[in-house]
Amino acid sequence: MQKPTLASGSLPDWLREMPAVSKSAVLADAEVRTLKQCPPFLDAMRDGILFPLATDVTVKDGSFSWDWDLPAHPQARMTRSPLGVHVPEQALKVPGVDENHFAIKFNNFWTISLPEGWSLLFGHPANRLDLPFRTLFGLVDCDRWSDGYVHFPALWSDPDFEGTLPAGTPVAQAWPIKRQELELSFAEMDSAGLERYLELQNALQEEPGLYRKSYRQKSGSNGT
Repeated sequence: MQKPTLASGSLPDWLREMPAVSKSAVLADAEVRTLKQCPPFLDAMRDGILFPLATDVTVKDGSFSWDWDLPAHPQARMTRSPLGVHVPEQALKVPGVDENHFAIKFNNFWTISLPEGWSLLFGHPANRLDLPFRTLFGLVDCDRWSDGYVHFPALWSDPDFEGTLPAGTPVAQAWPIKRQELELSFAEMDSAGLERYLELQNALQEEPGLYRKSYRQKSGSNGT
């Protein structure tokens, strides 16, 4: 069974194969930079922790099956199934949820412990629209909930998918969040702020990649 991994080392093949530039028919075949050159897009995918599917799961005719011989523990009352379900009534009236279909639940077999004051935001792996499901989001105080498991409810989003989800497929991504009260402050932009804004806009026109070069705090290469 694979361990959770840092998302920084687990970018998908389609991103690695994406060209850095492409011609746009809308712009008369002018070259445009692709998402491979968008640091916020990449950083969201590389931040946090990815949780893997525990074993191969085959999908055929709307049914899920697997062949996995995880041994039973003589005392623990944990499931040995990589998948569970939520009955439709548990998501009653949630927009976008088909009331005639079960939601699935990816079972996780790792406990998680964080320092005091920190939580984990769990959700669908960032920008992974290629996956045939959508993991729902949830925030868990893993500094206190450190002896129990966190599982990952998801909606199956591709009814035409048939095949095998291989073990290790990322089924959830988690981002650490420090718990603290937030305050919002609003004000009109003053003349000094406007001047900084205009300087930034001019710099963006003159130097492609300005954000990555001068503002981005992430270290290392883009990993693609």
